[in-house]
Amino acid sequence: MITGEYRNNLDEKGRMLVPSRVRTLIPGNCLVLTRGIEKCLWVYTPDEWKRLSSQILDSSSVFKSKTRLLQRRIIAPAQECEIDKSGRINIPPSLRDAAGLRKEVVLLAMEKYMEIWDDEEYKNYLDESEEDFLAAAEDLGDLLNF
Repeated sequence: MITGEYRNNLDEKGRMLVPSRVRTLIPGNCLVLTRGIEKCLWVYTPDEWKRLSSQILDSSSVFKSKTRLLQRRIIAPAQECEIDKSGRINIPPSLRDAAGLRKEVVLLAMEKYMEIWDDEEYKNYLDESEEDFLAAAEDLGDLLNF
């Protein structure tokens, strides 16, 4: 199970070191990166990506504008990125630009997928979503007995 929050830097070529704890849990040496819903990148193993993209494609129609939009924004920009011998992935410039990645980045691992955020963008997201988080936590209290 891949979980955790990791802080890292992009090098001058746009490469990010994948933490060794995460690398050991990834089957193979490849990850699939695409645009996320918020201003971040989503990161999947090839198997998880195939499962997600198939579900999106199988449940959508090219004749519906909303599903075409999802296909264009999530599936089309996806790129396989190989983990090199030094444990880094080269994040393509188009995806770096889409997520506003500069130097300092945050990698969030959430079992089936990961997210890569620009550090400042992530701090802003956390600040702006605090109220929604508290409401979601309150709703979760109705579902869980802790």
